[in-house]
Amino acid sequence: MNPEIRKLSKIFLPLLTAALFVSCLSLKREIAISSPRERMELNLLELERMIVPLEARANEPSTGGGRQADIAQARNTINEMEKETAADADYAGRLAAWSGRLAIMEGRYSEGRRLYQQAIDLSAGNIPSIILGIRLEGDPEKRLDIIDGELALAGSRLDSFSSGNGELQIERGRTLSELRRFSEAAGAFDIAFASGIDSVYSESYRNARDRAWELRYAEASGGTFEILERGGLTWKDSITLIKNETQLLRFLTAGRDLSETEIFNRLLDRSFIPYTQDVTLSEWPAARPRPEDLVFRSGAAWLIWHLRAEAMADRAMLSRYSARYSLGGGARSPIADIPALSPFFDSVLGCVETELLSLPDGRSFHPAEPIRANEFLAVLRKM
Repeated sequence: MNPEIRKLSKIFLPLLTAALFVSCLSLKREIAISSPRERMELNLLELERMIVPLEARANEPSTGGGRQADIAQARNTINEMEKETAADADYAGRLAAWSGRLAIMEGRYSEGRRLYQQAIDLSAGNIPSIILGIRLEGDPEKRLDIIDGELALAGSRLDSFSSGNGELQIERGRTLSELRRFSEAAGAFDIAFASGIDSVYSESYRNARDRAWELRYAEASGGTFEILERGGLTWKDSITLIKNETQLLRFLTAGRDLSETEIFNRLLDRSFIPYTQDVTLSEWPAARPRPEDLVFRSGAAWLIWHLRAEAMADRAMLSRYSARYSLGGGARSPIADIPALSPFFDSVLGCVETELLSLPDGRSFHPAEPIRANEFLAVLRKM
């Protein structure tokens, strides 16, 4: 080695070593300072991602012992976190709030209230505590007032993403669904999902949002809501919806309160209900349909179009499209799965052209699929 280089290395190597040592000590101190806070935040995030799906599933049909096992696992996680000593009051308050929310699912409401008081004593105003307080209110109308008040406060803050808007909108969607204000509930869920909230909320509450959207036409009371909740539609259900939501049956009932079965038989005898829903058949079978039979899209189109023709006093509507297409020669149907010579041709084309019903894929009608109750009700609302 060059003597000059050797001399310089003797001078600078100790200096470099000392500098690296000081740098490592500084980095170690930074890690030591930041690690507890980071660890606490990661703990709370882990807990949030365990408890939120459980809360979302609370009102869904029972999943057997699986949910109880998940609740027990979350409780064990909280117990382990509580063993770690932390002087941070905000962390301790939020941990108590999550513990309280889990206590509600365990059926321990008094413990939930105790933990709520503990949480706000330690750290008033943190979002998990606010949500816990909301959930401890049994009256949904009062709960909604609390949520709207908290949203007003959150909206006045500059840090809208960190102020809990998303979590509060989730609570608003849940409460509005409980109050059967489904259109507003769907909107609240959509606002929450777009707020920058953790993905666990959109994953956990997607079904609740979709259900609210499907039930957005439901009334606060009466048979309509119960029918929409079931999803599938029978002839009897369809008559109930028509009776509840329209005056389309007055020509048949003259204002009298006839039973659904009696109305069904009258509609069947007057060809407002088809004997078959198979669009490939050109002749009716001998067997009569029953009021409890499911309504397919083909049968719904038939009933809707015949009611429309009656309401408009225009029986020519019932053959308008077959007459038009037969003049062109070839009798080719513009809808792939509805034969031009089918008895359902006019009803389906009429409903599609007037946008009462749609082609789900833009090409086919899917006549053999059961129609959903909310879709049928939407058609009645359009009419």
